Amino acid sequence: MHSVTANELKTKGISVVEAHLKHQEEVMISVRGQDRYVVMDIEKYAKLREYELAAALQEALADVEAGRIHTESVADHIKRVTDGIQADLS
Repeated sequence: MHSVTANELKTKGISVVEAHLKHQEEVMISVRGQDRYVVMDIEKYAKLREYELAAALQEALADVEAGRIHTESVADHIKRVTDGIQADLS
């Protein structure tokens, strides 16, 4: 993955990122020699978000299947969470 410096981005603008995205899927932005950000086109970002949400759904379904769920009222939920926090503080 090619890296563009923050200074290069500042002086040349988004065109430097667009030029790199023609040849690769992501461009790393480095700040003071450290890679800090990744730029990609919106279609790839949307696909990654879709994968992330699909993985979260699979985790939730696995939790339901394994019985790692609570069915309770809002008041009971607040009490359980609050009690757990207080127990952690003790």
